[in-house]
Amino acid sequence: MFDYTKLIPPAVAAMKPSGIRKYFGIAESIPDAISLGVGEPDFITPGHIVSAGIASLRGGKTKYTANNGLISLRREISNYYRKRFHVDYDPNDEIVCTVGASEGIDLVIRTFLTTGDEFLITEPSFVAYAPLTSICGAKPVPLKTYKKDNFKITPESLRQAITPKTKMILITFPNNPTGAVMNRDELLEIAKIIREHNIMVLSDEVYAELTYDEEPVCFASLPGMWERTITVSGFSKAFAMTGWRIGYVCAPRELLNYIAQIHQYALMCSSTPAQYAALQALQHGFSDTVVMRDTYNARRKYVYNRLVSMGFDCFEPQGAFYIFPDVSLYAKDGEEFSERLLKEQHVAVVPGIAFGETGKHHIRISYAYSMDVIAEALDRMELFVENLNK
Repeated sequence: MFDYTKLIPPAVAAMKPSGIRKYFGIAESIPDAISLGVGEPDFITPGHIVSAGIASLRGGKTKYTANNGLISLRREISNYYRKRFHVDYDPNDEIVCTVGASEGIDLVIRTFLTTGDEFLITEPSFVAYAPLTSICGAKPVPLKTYKKDNFKITPESLRQAITPKTKMILITFPNNPTGAVMNRDELLEIAKIIREHNIMVLSDEVYAELTYDEEPVCFASLPGMWERTITVSGFSKAFAMTGWRIGYVCAPRELLNYIAQIHQYALMCSSTPAQYAALQALQHGFSDTVVMRDTYNARRKYVYNRLVSMGFDCFEPQGAFYIFPDVSLYAKDGEEFSERLLKEQHVAVVPGIAFGETGKHHIRISYAYSMDVIAEALDRMELFVENLNK
């Protein structure tokens, strides 16, 4: 018999299951449970985008595309960045289409990080960055953000986190799980420090089109940042295309060449029908995005006001579709709160610790659900809080 434990590299063996998923398995066994945990639009993909994908299949477009993706799709991505952010990427060799933004993140980390490197990861943040960094032998270093700073990176915190081993920094705004957004002036201060220390940037901009009170900023548009920034984004959030698994990476050709090489050996190319659907989304889908964003905005205001009325210390999110209340008034930490809320009122949320140590006393609530579902879940949460106060 094999001793399988000896076959697994230590970095892989040390990986922990995603903290997002734990409570959903429990919730599935509870008939009347309501989940406010999944970061997925409740909208279905707009019909004309679906039709474009179906038409590609019926038209026989079922073969591989170029490794980097359809040139027509890459041209539309290039047009989007030029018109929206005044940033130029050559569709021929500065854009690669990926299997979701998730593959893009993995590609960038695997391409540029190795043993001895340090990667500054904005915290709280999405769960994937640190494990992927560790697998490469590099060290994930939390760049902690706090509610007192509106969960934004401050120049002081950045300077303190940088060491001679710092190779790359993650910029991820709008942020999952906090909903924080940094405006252009704030990002300019961060960019100045990055230039001073000659650090690379991974900018995850998958929520860029879901920004409510500020115009989104492409980090590569800032002075001196284009040549050192690798931009990752996708279609899942803005166009409700999570299951299509289509994203992209944009970078200077000298960098993208290496990213594309790993992509071609690992995946060959992203799904052909998904690429045709994404092309339709960029050409004709932004009016759908506006409708979805306006709906999320209404939910955002409702959820924020309900939580404040319950007594939560709560940051008002400015982007994405999450809110990140502090639950210290009602529990020792977010895990205890989440476990009791699920057990007593059958509502599933995500403990903030899943997104880093700075989230320990928080929970993440997604408002990518219908208003009826949100209202019922918050009614139950309010009852839960009232019982705690008795």
